[in-house]
Amino acid sequence: MTQGERRTPARRTVLGAAGATVLGASTALTAGTGPASAAATPAPAARTRGRGGYRSLPVPTVIAHRGASGYRPEHTLGSYQLALDLGAHVIEQDLVPTKDGHLVCRHENDITGTTDVADHPEFASRKATKSVDGVSLTGWFTEDFTLAELRTLRAKERIPAIRQENSLYDGRWTVPTFEEVLRWADEEGRRRGREVWLHVETKHPSYFRALGLGLEERLAGLLRRYGRHRANSPVFLQSFEPSSIQLLSKLVGAPGVVLLSGPGTRPWDFVVSGDPRTVADLVTPRGLRWIASYAKGIGPTLDLVIPKDASGRLGEPTTLVRDAHAAGLVLHPYTHRNENVFLPADFRRGTDPTAYGDAFGSLKRYLETGIDGIFADNPDTALLAAADLTARR
Repeated sequence: MTQGERRTPARRTVLGAAGATVLGASTALTAGTGPASAAATPAPAARTRGRGGYRSLPVPTVIAHRGASGYRPEHTLGSYQLALDLGAHVIEQDLVPTKDGHLVCRHENDITGTTDVADHPEFASRKATKSVDGVSLTGWFTEDFTLAELRTLRAKERIPAIRQENSLYDGRWTVPTFEEVLRWADEEGRRRGREVWLHVETKHPSYFRALGLGLEERLAGLLRRYGRHRANSPVFLQSFEPSSIQLLSKLVGAPGVVLLSGPGTRPWDFVVSGDPRTVADLVTPRGLRWIASYAKGIGPTLDLVIPKDASGRLGEPTTLVRDAHAAGLVLHPYTHRNENVFLPADFRRGTDPTAYGDAFGSLKRYLETGIDGIFADNPDTALLAAADLTARR
C-alpha cells in the first residue's frame, strides 16, 4: 500500500470520534480527503473562567494553528473555515506585509514553500537572498510584491512529504489579507450567533520596521476599523518579540501574548537592542512578572512545559504553569500535531513518520499540567482530548 493508504484509516478514525463526540452526530466526513465542512460547537465539557473577554473562553482553549493546517494548506480561508467548522475556539493568523503595506496571512515572508511563486516566470527576477532575524534565506519574499501581484499566486501545502493529502488542495485558495479574514470572522460570527476569536501574530516586527513596514500601527488600525481593539475584543495579539507586544499594548486594549522558544534563545529584538536576557530569564518568576506588566499571557514551546529527555521522551513538567499563573498570565503553548514525526518519542506508533501516533496520549500529558490552551494543527483531536480531560474532573 502507499503511504497515503496507510494513513487514511487512522485519520478517519480520529476524525470520526471527534465528530461524534465534539461536533455532534450530524458531522459528515468526505472519504479520502479528511473532514468535510460542517457547523460545530466547542467541546461541551470545557470549563470557562470569568466573564467577558479572553477569560470567558473554554479552558483548555483549542487554538487552530494556522487554521486546520493538519488538513488544509495553512493560512488559507479554507484552512480557517475548516478549523471553525471543526469547533476550534480560536483561529490563528500570522501577519507579514506586502511592498505596498498590506498585511497578509503567511507564516513567513518567504513564500517559496507556501505558494506557487516559483511557477511564475514573470517573478523569476524577484528571487533573492536575505538575512531575516540573522538567518540567511533564499527565495521570494512578500515585501518585494505589491498586493495586486501577490493575488496572482495560489497557496499550496508547506510540507507535502508529510501531509500528502493536503496537496490535493494546492492552488485552490489565494493568500488572504488580514482585512479579508476580519470580514470573514465578522460574517461567520453573525451567521453563528457568537464571536469568532482570532490569535494574531506579528512576524519579524523589528526586521519589517527597519524596512519602513512597521506592523503594529497597521495592525492596530485594522483592529480599530473592525472593532477588535478593546480589552474584551475577541482577539489575542502575539509575537516572539516582547517590544512588539509592548507597542501594541499602547495602541490597543486587546490582550497580548509573548511567544517563547527554546530556553537558550534570545528574542530578536533583544539581539538588536543588546538586551542580554534569554528565554530562560523570561520564564523565571521575575521574568514572568515583567511580561505581566504589559501582556496577559505567554505562548511557550511545549518543551518549556514538559521537557524531553535525550531519547525524545517526555520528562517531568517544569514549574512554568504554576509560576505563570502566579503572575496572572494564561499559557497557550505551541504546537501539537498528530503525526509521529512531531510527537514525543514515547507516543509514536509504528515506523512511518507520517502516520498518526498516540496523539490523545500526548495531549493528555500536556493538558494535565494545567495549561490554559494549546495550539494544534488538528483542532478536532485537541477538542476531543480537552473534553476527555474535563470529563475526568
